[in-house]
Amino acid sequence: MPADRTRTTPTPAQLRVWREYIETADALRRTLDGRMLSESGMSSGDYAVLLALSEAPRRTLRSSELADAVGWERSRLSHHLRRMEGRGLIMRDASEAEARGVEVAITAAGLELFRAGSVSHLRAVKELFVDALSPQQLDDAGGIAAALRRTTGDTPGLRD
Repeated sequence: MPADRTRTTPTPAQLRVWREYIETADALRRTLDGRMLSESGMSSGDYAVLLALSEAPRRTLRSSELADAVGWERSRLSHHLRRMEGRGLIMRDASEAEARGVEVAITAAGLELFRAGSVSHLRAVKELFVDALSPQQLDDAGGIAAALRRTTGDTPGLRD
């Protein structure tokens, strides 16, 4: 390749790092999701929804705000909320502010499940992520995550 041409694709070494990163992130997510489901009966999707609602004022969000908070398409959220409502974890009601809007609120049962599941989930995050890294590596990982977020234009928050 001529010296004045800039390479437009990653090198084999760069691709190895990329693949290791993606495969490790996927494996970590699968492990965390599996443990959460087996220890609390809560899926990672349930956790994302309940986390967003638990942090919201009055523990209620319009469905459009909730979709943005968890990073899901509205149709996916609607299907998931129907299942969660059937399990008594959330309630949906017509929005007073929007004629066609729906407000979603966490129920007492949903809050209880979220709190109980959070204990084991946070323990697993510490074991599988925090404890696997040195303090310097943990700082580096935070910097890497921030740099990657800047390139995507994404804002911090829980995503599924």
